[in-house]
Amino acid sequence: MNAQIEFRSDNAAGVAPEIMAAIADANTGSALAYGADEWTARLRDTVRAVFEHPDADVFPVISGTAANSLALAAMCPPWGAVMCHDTAHILQNECGATSMFGGGAMIRGVAGDHYRIEPAALEQSFEATRWGDPHHSQPSVLSLTVPTDFGTIYTPKQIVELTTIASRRGLTAHLDGARIANALSVLGCSPADLTWRAGIDAFSLGAMKNGVLSTDAIVCFDPAIAAELVYRTKRSGHVASKMRFQSVQLIAYLTDDLWLRLAHQSNATMARLAAGLCKLDVEQLNEPDVNMLFIRVDPAVADRMAEAGLLFYRIAADVVRLVTSFQTTDADIDTALTRIESTLTP
Repeated sequence: MNAQIEFRSDNAAGVAPEIMAAIADANTGSALAYGADEWTARLRDTVRAVFEHPDADVFPVISGTAANSLALAAMCPPWGAVMCHDTAHILQNECGATSMFGGGAMIRGVAGDHYRIEPAALEQSFEATRWGDPHHSQPSVLSLTVPTDFGTIYTPKQIVELTTIASRRGLTAHLDGARIANALSVLGCSPADLTWRAGIDAFSLGAMKNGVLSTDAIVCFDPAIAAELVYRTKRSGHVASKMRFQSVQLIAYLTDDLWLRLAHQSNATMARLAAGLCKLDVEQLNEPDVNMLFIRVDPAVADRMAEAGLLFYRIAADVVRLVTSFQTTDADIDTALTRIESTLTP
């Protein structure tokens, strides 16, 4: 029987050895609970250095859903609306978490090709809003996903254009950074350029998709939002008692560019996979800028791919999503391509 090769999700990958070592190193002696420990203090300093922002704050939480929804709840009043792309994860895949934590805040989709909000579409959404009318939820936050759930990327320039439009209407800006390290690896810009310098007020770090064991985080550049998050994270049960073990994971993740090196590995193996599939004339539905690729194959071919030991999600009968991780090797890709080639003909 063929050994299985994992392409379902980078969430299915294990933990980077550097992260496991950091947890073990922190597992000595005692430390104050609920974030009053030296590791959490060091994490704040690390985030401020990496993102080049003297007032940045960081809130470790248990999941990306918590990071997104709690940040947005702190940014959006209950009568407000979060503006995001029609395909955004916060709208399609988080079970109304933002509305729950936000006391009923709405999420409104905005159109745009390549799964990115188009500036003209955002302007049209604002023009259609009944501003000041209590019968109409008031747009309060712009949320962008970088990269999108379909593997496309906003450049810093594109983010600036959208956050500038939003800021003129009084909106704050949030970034769902579930795979932000993958985007940074491709763009080659600084973390600051993709976040606060581009007008972003808070974002989710997306660490668990990229080698971290058990924590994500909200990174916040606005002191007013951070002040709310102090209470919102506690009230929602996301202030861990033994937070040193969460904080030390993120310190290791952000130190010596580990997060970018891990992301580069997943991006590079996806590029290798996409190039090989191109040679096999397999239809690709997106440019794999990062570590996600959608392909269209005959349903019978997808069945044979699964039988050959390839693990993946079927988005439709004839559409397959493939995702690489930091654990994916060149040998995995070469073996997968050989198996896929064998499935293309009965």
